[in-house]
Amino acid sequence: MTTTPDSHRTEVPAWRIVAEREITTRLRQKSFLISAAVLVVGVVAIVVLGSVFGDRPKHYDVATTDPRSTAVVEAASTTLAASHEDSDIAVRSAPSPARAEALVEDGTGDAALLRTVAGFRLVGAREVAGDLSAVLTTAVQRAALDANAEAQGVDLSALQSGAQVDQVLLDPDAENAEARSTLAFVMVLLFYATAVIFGITIAQSVVQEKESRIVEILAAAVPIRSLLWGKVVGNSVLAFGQVALVVVAGVAALSVTGSNDLLADTGGALAWFVAFFVLGFLGMAGLWAVAGSLASRQEDLQSTTMPGNLILFAPYMIAVAAGEGVKTVFSMLPITSAMLMPARLAEGSVPWWQLGVAVAANVVALVLTIRFGARIYERTLMRTERRIGFREALTLSD
Repeated sequence: MTTTPDSHRTEVPAWRIVAEREITTRLRQKSFLISAAVLVVGVVAIVVLGSVFGDRPKHYDVATTDPRSTAVVEAASTTLAASHEDSDIAVRSAPSPARAEALVEDGTGDAALLRTVAGFRLVGAREVAGDLSAVLTTAVQRAALDANAEAQGVDLSALQSGAQVDQVLLDPDAENAEARSTLAFVMVLLFYATAVIFGITIAQSVVQEKESRIVEILAAAVPIRSLLWGKVVGNSVLAFGQVALVVVAGVAALSVTGSNDLLADTGGALAWFVAFFVLGFLGMAGLWAVAGSLASRQEDLQSTTMPGNLILFAPYMIAVAAGEGVKTVFSMLPITSAMLMPARLAEGSVPWWQLGVAVAANVVALVLTIRFGARIYERTLMRTERRIGFREALTLSD
């Protein structure tokens, strides 16, 4: 028996050919490459700018005209340094109140602390920084209390015995709370933007083929369900790749900027974000393809994609505006949990049972939406004469 080369050739599945076509077509588009690059640069910029401006040391210059004011400013500087590492307040000595105010007016000094009959006057140009005003006010009050206690012969240390308050934080990662909240918001925004952009791309790709009648040629050579799987897989691979690239770029930026503590705190949340993105996007991809199959031209997409937009916009608004109780409930529901659960993990710990419920709900929703999408897609793809509504699509025969 003679063996030909073709007998060893493995037949490529039709859906894979469609998927490869979707991927190569998008990768050749400059708009896609530019948008991906802008997204990566944007995330890196957020990390770098947050590192530069987030909690940088603060240095203030305060003008004084007498030793007592100088002592108050020095005490305030000690207090500021204790709460903000490497921060301080420098004294600018001035011969008179007028000269001290002139230093503030020309920008040499951030503020001036001047003695008055009643106590002190804090002078600023347009405003005095909140933390500077707070530490100076506290230092003035402390100095006045010490002076009055000494004049009255009162033992101030004995009077204040038992009044010390020690602050203890139960969350060991509380110092990164603000950065973690920012990261949680970035996760929500990234999922929302990527899911909408790639979802609309799937719908547009489907309706373009319907509008140009190319779908009739494709359907003659490829099973309709293979067309669906190919579009879903191809665009999902592009979406996953872009999200993975953004996550890697963000992790690299955190590492380079020395935010290793924050990276250690949120590394698990980032991994879960990728996992939930895969589940959530796949659960939506079939519905986006259906949105394209229901339309007969590009103008119809505004109405056929509205349900998908609402499904994604609702959890986005919940993440931004809802209370913790509402977020907890919705973080365990399908699709919405793909946004909310990684954000909750970034902000703090989440019980394992809630995480398990969220994963299970997404897996079940993924299976159901893909089966539902495939059924509607097969019924509506070849109907090119007009737009079809969801309710009508459900009544159509296969």
